[in-house]
Amino acid sequence: MTYHQPAQAIANTVVESLEIDPHLFQELPWISVIGLGYVGAVSTACLASIGHTVIGVDLDQKKVGDIASGRSPIHEADLGRLLEEGVAQGRVRATTDGVAAVAETDITFVSVGTPTGADGGCDDRAIVAAARSIGEAIRDKITFHVVVMRCSIPPGTTKAVMVREIEATSGKKAGVDFGVAFNPEFLREGTAIADFHAPPKTVIGVEDERSETILRDLYQQVDDNPLITSIEVAEMVKYVDNVWHATKVCFANEVGRFCKSAGVDSHAVMDIFVQDTKLNLSPYYLKPGFAFGGSCLPKEVRAVRHLAAEAGVDVPLIASLIPSNEAQIAAAVEAVRESGAQRIAVLGVAFKPGTDDLRESPILEVIDTLLREGRELTAFDPAIDASVPIEGQFDYMRYASPHLEKTIRVLPEMLCETAAEAVKEADAIIVTHADASYRKALAPHIGRRTVIDLARLYPMPVDLPGYRGIAW
Repeated sequence: MTYHQPAQAIANTVVESLEIDPHLFQELPWISVIGLGYVGAVSTACLASIGHTVIGVDLDQKKVGDIASGRSPIHEADLGRLLEEGVAQGRVRATTDGVAAVAETDITFVSVGTPTGADGGCDDRAIVAAARSIGEAIRDKITFHVVVMRCSIPPGTTKAVMVREIEATSGKKAGVDFGVAFNPEFLREGTAIADFHAPPKTVIGVEDERSETILRDLYQQVDDNPLITSIEVAEMVKYVDNVWHATKVCFANEVGRFCKSAGVDSHAVMDIFVQDTKLNLSPYYLKPGFAFGGSCLPKEVRAVRHLAAEAGVDVPLIASLIPSNEAQIAAAVEAVRESGAQRIAVLGVAFKPGTDDLRESPILEVIDTLLREGRELTAFDPAIDASVPIEGQFDYMRYASPHLEKTIRVLPEMLCETAAEAVKEADAIIVTHADASYRKALAPHIGRRTVIDLARLYPMPVDLPGYRGIAW
């Protein structure tokens, strides 16, 4: 086989010999796609449709034969047409020889299968095999080759498996001799071609500038503003996206069963529900932090769970919300226990900042547990005045949280007039609200005392002694 000489190498040679504008001789990178299943077949066709020469690779001779002949190996709108056009234009080829395909191209997309393994985890055997083929192919290449993982894998797999195998086989170093990236796909079956050309987002996990530039250029025609992040974040995004979609399906179906039991049109309910893009369909409640509380959420979740049970309707997702919330509260308590602190200051007592509403505030559960364990507590919240009687708020949650009565009664004795006063003698400081005044009060103590951050006070995780985030 006569190998394609990578585009950049051609351009460099011409420029050096003729001393003319290199842009006149630029060629789009040639791409190999290892794994011609759903994602690989669509990627092959779509990348060819935007001008790249693409060589598809698979061990399945039938898939290879179909794509090489311009036929779609799967049922997907417009895929057959794009493959037929790609083959006719000489931009789509297919082979079972992965080493040769990688050697002839500039970028390799890896979209092999990663099924559930016998232990319930990810079966990475296909990744290992692909990595070894790539390593063998680039061993003697003098040009920079970029390897792009495209399949769903546990965070860390790209580096721990793919990079390790390529480096071991090729004798080359990632980020220096070749590039590595993780580029999750967000293609819906049935509309995959349209999704490729108008993606909901383009995520590129990459750690060397050269690979980032190459992939930015690659996607320029379909998305000129890709989201650049670390490889591990990009890997996790793919999992989180799909789990969220599964959650939405289960939530809607549970709403449907619940509505049916009450004689209510579930589609009418959800049609109105999705009109709210300020709260219901927004990032508002989707930041990891502390547990939910207040006068509405806990009460309504319990009410729906109770009504569904009375109607004999199984709603396991909705029923799991309170236990999940309790697990977040337990994590905060455990963080204090692990610190060994006996004197604890709490900054933020209401269920959220900017209110004096204590009804089912999750931090009250933490305070109650710590008091029962014999620890000393101080607290501060700018919205709560210790001189104002707060016992009345307990009446609202008397039946939901009867064990908190004593804590509510003694809470005024814990309250300090300033955050600085509250933290002055504390061994550990719990922060429940992302309040600027709390950052100021904490500044002298960060790195010197234990800080348990339940609110993500700072944009980036703090890596200092004693600083603990509950979900980061």
